[in-house]
Amino acid sequence: MANNGRPGAIRKLKKGPTTGTGGHGRKALEGKGPTPKAEDRPYHKAYKSKQLSERSEAKRAGGGRSAGARSGPKGRATEEVVTGRNSVVEALRAGIPAKALHVAIRIEMDDRVKESLKLAAERGIPLLETGKPELDRMTDDAVHQGLVLQIPPYEYQDAYDLAEQTVERWKKGHVSNAPIFVALDGITDPRNLGAIIRSVSAFSGHGVIVPERRSVGVTAAAWKTSAGAAVRVPVARASNLNNALKQFKSMGIFVLGLDGDGDVSLPDLTLATEPVCIVVGSEGKGLSRLVRENCDQIVSIPIDSAMESLNASMAVGISLYEVSRQRAAK
Repeated sequence: MANNGRPGAIRKLKKGPTTGTGGHGRKALEGKGPTPKAEDRPYHKAYKSKQLSERSEAKRAGGGRSAGARSGPKGRATEEVVTGRNSVVEALRAGIPAKALHVAIRIEMDDRVKESLKLAAERGIPLLETGKPELDRMTDDAVHQGLVLQIPPYEYQDAYDLAEQTVERWKKGHVSNAPIFVALDGITDPRNLGAIIRSVSAFSGHGVIVPERRSVGVTAAAWKTSAGAAVRVPVARASNLNNALKQFKSMGIFVLGLDGDGDVSLPDLTLATEPVCIVVGSEGKGLSRLVRENCDQIVSIPIDSAMESLNASMAVGISLYEVSRQRAAK
């Protein structure tokens, strides 16, 4: 059939009903909306820069994330990974809890890989053969050498519940020595936390208290430094450290702050045989003002005048030794 007599404009008409497009034509005309910002496009370099910036900010905030942590909703760490052959085999030797050991497909075997596979098999840790692109994604492109150990998130106790249960067990005679806790004020190094957990375990302590924000968490590095003690010593979180200390005091727990400018010298401490919570601040800033105000006593450790301060974990270890010594001598 001709159309207005124009040459080349001939079309054939079909008889009967025809099938519509289902609205696809209209949707095509609508377009896909405005182009997303470069930082919101996963395949753009600006997106990766934004992700790196967010991870750096999380580290500065002291949220407990490490380079191997993966984040969930609201930036909270949901899992962590240990990467690299040396780190993985050392983590397995230390008995760090693990969900799975990811091994690269056709990995080049050496003594570290063989030992990692052996230790994982002995502990019943699932072995997963994983492609390099997936290992790169899991580790945020960190150097993994074909081995990635997946760590489950640590299950923290509530600080108030832990203290209340411990005091109750002590009063009933289920715990032989008076409760002793260590609280951390502004400490962000997971190795300090691991060393403190180890000292608490060595001197029969009952737990470590960490603030929920701007504080270290139980990461793979903390597990490793604790040398397995994190299995025996509970770590509890307090939404507000000062409120937790007030609650401890209401239970009859004396709060002792460690500081170079103390009210009493450690050897002269008279509260060692009572239920106590030792609070330690960061090496640089020390105890915060509000925490100092909530302490029953500020205790100093006598050291050489040439040394300004002690590392937090070392100060805790010395204090726990003195408390343990005085209790044994009673």
